[in-house]
Order: sequence, then structure tokens, then C-alpha cells
Amino acid sequence: MNGTGLVLEGGGMRGVYTAGVLDFFMDKELYFPYIIGVSAGACNATSYISRQRGRNRVVNIDFVRHPQYISYKNWLLRGKGLFGMDFIFDEIPNIHVPFDFNSFKKAKERFVIGTTNSETGEPVYFEKADHEKEILTVLRASASLPFMAPVIEYQGKKLLDGGVADPVPIRKARKDGNLRNVIVLTQNEGYRKSKTRMEWLAKRIYSRHPGMAEVLLKRYVHYNETMDYIEDLEKKSEVFVIRPKEKMEVGRAERNPVKLNALYERGIEDAMNMYDQLEEWLSEKTISKLS
Repeated sequence: MNGTGLVLEGGGMRGVYTAGVLDFFMDKELYFPYIIGVSAGACNATSYISRQRGRNRVVNIDFVRHPQYISYKNWLLRGKGLFGMDFIFDEIPNIHVPFDFNSFKKAKERFVIGTTNSETGEPVYFEKADHEKEILTVLRASASLPFMAPVIEYQGKKLLDGGVADPVPIRKARKDGNLRNVIVLTQNEGYRKSKTRMEWLAKRIYSRHPGMAEVLLKRYVHYNETMDYIEDLEKKSEVFVIRPKEKMEVGRAERNPVKLNALYERGIEDAMNMYDQLEEWLSEKTISKLS
């Protein structure tokens, strides 16, 4: 599958859909030589790369009601982030649901994580090969949602959610030499973002980060243009897209484990139902048509 990438959208807790898709891929021992993700997509990719089937489900569903996972009290009254980032990116992977750092390191897949530079509003990408020891910090930066998490400082840059500057990094995947890509989205077909109603809040909170304020105000334009681009590539059979078929009932900060588990199972089911088509698309015959 040289020249074929796997591109993973973020979406906060909607990322459990991607977790289901990737667990099914693991069942089929289907791994891609190049993987790129932002936010929740990047987080899900790590357990996929370390071959830890089911780990993403445990982390994102079994722990979602834990008081340190999501806390509106900490967010509103104490000025901390909505998500307990220390708990999620330190305590969980090192104590409660151990992340297999050794298998992750040995994995041969090229892994790229997207973040947003809050000072410039531009995307910043980090390669697994160059940041293995700090991978949890990079993931934390990529998953730090605007308004819900503090800015992460890493290697002289102030970083936030990778999905802001590059919501679905398909262009980066193609620029890196992958002209054929499997894309996992966390919104239904036809979904488009609307202009934010929180322009004043973005300007106020990120007054010292003008790049972030600007990119947030234009986020809907960038996202919608990216979806148009993906749908155009899909018509040309240059990408294979797996996405929920119905409108999402799961929010970015969803805490209902029943809803989350249903979405996770939907990811498995959708991947299973599309697997024969995916195999055909990945076949030598399909490659020769596109080369």
C-alpha cells in the first residue's frame, strides 16, 4: 500500500466513532504505512499504531464519567480546562490504561500529528519519529480544544487543537506523497459548519493570540472548503471515505456513555459493511487505474 495514507478527523468525543473503525481495522490486521490525524483522531491513532485494540473505547467511554475526565465545575469556577488534561494525558496512559510505548516505538508506520500555532493560526505538524519521547505532550497540544483547554507550549511554540488550522489534513497527506487516502470523518455526509456566533469571545479570550482568534473566525470557511475538496476527490475515487451515515447526536463534550458506546459500535459496523468495497479500492487493479 505504498502511497496510501490514513487521514483521521478530530471532533472531541465524536472521535469514539473513529475508535470503532480503527478497532475493526485491527481485527483485519489492516495497517497503513502513513497515518495523519488531528485532535481526537491523532489520539485514536496512537492505540491503533501500538496495536492495543479496545484501548480507545476504555479511555473514552469507561472513564468519561470520572470527575477528572470532564468537569464543568473546574471549567466555570476554577478557570481550568473542561477536560482534565493531566488526567487524560498522564495518569490514564501511565497508570489506569497503560499505553504500550514500546510497541508504539517499534511500529513502522509513519505517524504525523497536526496542531495549530496559536500565535500565527498556521498548522504545525509533528512526526512520531522525531518526538517519540514527548508524544503525549504533542497529543495533548493537538487535542487542546479552543475555549476548553489552555495553550500548550512546546519547542518554543504555543499550540492548540490541530483541527482548527487543518480540520482534515488530506492536503498534508497528499503533499507527503500519498495520492490515495482512506479518510475517517466524524460528521455525516453533507455536514457543513456555520459562522461562529462567538466572535466577541474569540477576540477576547485570544487577544494575545491574534492568529488563533483569526483562524477561529474563519474556521467554518476552511472546514467547508475542505469538505468540498474531499467530496471532489471521492468522486474521482482518489479517496475512500468512512463517515457516519446519520446526523450526530453526540456532542464534542458528550458525557453519556450509552450514546458514546452506540457511536463506537456504529464505527465498527460501518467499517465492517464497507470493508469489501475498501478491499477492492485498495487492490492492485484500483491502484493501476489511478497511477
